[in-house]
Amino acid sequence: MNKKVLVTVILFGSLTVSGIVSAQSVYPGQHQGKLKKETVAPLQAESFDLKDVRLLPSRFRDNMLRDSAWMTSIDVNRLLHSFRTNAGVFAGREGGYMTVKKLGGWESLDCELRGHTTGHMLSALGLMYAATGSEIFKLKGDSLVNGLEEVQNALKNGYLSAWPEELINRNIQGKGVWAPWYTLHKLFSGLIDQYLYADNKKALTIVTRMGDWAYNKLKPLSEETRKLMIRNEFGGINESFYNLYAITGDERYRWLAEYFYHNDVIDPLKELRDDLGTKHTNTFIPKVIAEARNYELTRNETSRKLSEFFWHTMIDHHTFAPGCSSDKEHYFDPKKLSQHLTGYTGETCCTYNMLKLSRHLFCWTGDSSIADYYERALYNHILGQQDPETGMVAYFLPLLSGSHKLYSTKENSFWCCVGSGFENHAKYGEAIYYHNDRGIYVNLFIPSQVTWKEKGLTLRQETEFPQEETTRFTLQAENPVRTTIYLRYPSWSKDVKVSVNGKKISVKQKSGSYIAITREWKDGDQISATYPMQIKMETTPDNPDKAALLYGPLVLAGERGTEGMQAPAPFSNPALYNDYYTYNFHVPAHLRTSLKLDKKHPERALQRVGSDLKFTTEQGDVIRPLYDLHRQRYVVYWDLQSEK
Repeated sequence: MNKKVLVTVILFGSLTVSGIVSAQSVYPGQHQGKLKKETVAPLQAESFDLKDVRLLPSRFRDNMLRDSAWMTSIDVNRLLHSFRTNAGVFAGREGGYMTVKKLGGWESLDCELRGHTTGHMLSALGLMYAATGSEIFKLKGDSLVNGLEEVQNALKNGYLSAWPEELINRNIQGKGVWAPWYTLHKLFSGLIDQYLYADNKKALTIVTRMGDWAYNKLKPLSEETRKLMIRNEFGGINESFYNLYAITGDERYRWLAEYFYHNDVIDPLKELRDDLGTKHTNTFIPKVIAEARNYELTRNETSRKLSEFFWHTMIDHHTFAPGCSSDKEHYFDPKKLSQHLTGYTGETCCTYNMLKLSRHLFCWTGDSSIADYYERALYNHILGQQDPETGMVAYFLPLLSGSHKLYSTKENSFWCCVGSGFENHAKYGEAIYYHNDRGIYVNLFIPSQVTWKEKGLTLRQETEFPQEETTRFTLQAENPVRTTIYLRYPSWSKDVKVSVNGKKISVKQKSGSYIAITREWKDGDQISATYPMQIKMETTPDNPDKAALLYGPLVLAGERGTEGMQAPAPFSNPALYNDYYTYNFHVPAHLRTSLKLDKKHPERALQRVGSDLKFTTEQGDVIRPLYDLHRQRYVVYWDLQSEK
């Protein structure tokens, strides 16, 4: 049942624009005047600055507002407490319980990852400031940076962390310790983002001092010691060093980036070998993002080829229907995918990082298939990660039939996916639009507007997508401007209809490309495009009778109620050790996972009800987009029963 969805593009002359950014990464076209080393690799598209994109009312904006409320509710002194305690600059009666309420979970004072959330928060506050222009995010970011400066000064040698430098020493010696460079990566990236997004020059001073400390610490070490040290997870610290090199031009930071080159991981990718095995998924992706930055800064073709090979390997072989990857955070044999539909699939940090890598590759290629993946993962995983009632977020996206999303708690979680979650819902505006010297790309159908300073244009997009299928653009320009608007023609659609100022235009392009509209645009011009959506089926590679249903880019899921859900479900239990990783979903034995349909015509099994994205079946199923399934059980991958 096809409906129409509208998107409006307004082109204002003389409004400010720049380029777009993602936390913990720097994309081509951004931060003019702040980078001494610009991109030298050839590009097909560049990013807009996040400050030049504004979300209009939508489900995405609702998520962003809930995220901002949670972020601002966490007191700065709580985020700084472990840092101050480590540096000896905090003293309080009875451990400070009368003055500072301690953070729990992964931020507890005895957890070796403590401080990582503060790094994520620095990034998220910078993103939120850029995305909204609200001073509250700028002020809170400034307060965190001021507190960290006090701690760094007390520690004296440029080192900065919520835990003693001895954890780094243990890592260097090959002794057991939980990912100290991973945690420092969040701080490096957060401070860099505070400089790039919020123009906090003090943050740049702090992070360059941290870089100097790292150089002095690591430069004397042997190659044998280096290889021993980087066996421990280090996140994307090498990407942070590439970005610090780009900002400062200091070759020492480039040396540090190359120092964290992980031979065991990257060398097989250089040879274009899928040698992922059962390794930890999210230790791979950030290392490839670093290679992507290396390509952009040096034009190293090997880094480009391995980055593209890895991306296609992930998308073609290691990705579930919602765009997520991993089972219990690890790779598995993709030829046995149906055997890995567990309650621990889809670590959110993996999707967060795959979206970052996708943005780099899109700038290089302008390939619409990359935008297709981005859209699928954004709608089906990231948008649905957040509980609409509380703003809490999920570590995994469970694909076990009858499971449900398991959310964090406000005081006692602070997992890695909570940290990246703060960022995810602050930066929805970053990948909607791109541009080059010929025109502007519209990649996502999200209500928003973008200002393109160089062309004197502002594009406003208004739409009810995906509830409806038409998107409308209204254009405003102080002066007529000749340029091209590239409307994405998604692979999931066909027979797209486009009109300009009410007159239908011929669409010669096919799905999986861009509809290019070149003309002299005048103030008030309008475009509308209708993207028909159909029900499709995606089976697992090893079991043709196990399949997910999609409507356009949306993964659909069957409602299965709350039977057997035991309190504190759907929330994590802080009294249990990392229960997200061992959680018992208590799936009722009689829960039905089967669906009867004609495999050649799956659309015949579903009937759409009203204007909402709600479908029913003759079996009595209620089926909705996965992003709408919260606080109840669901089925994504069905056991198919063929109709006779």
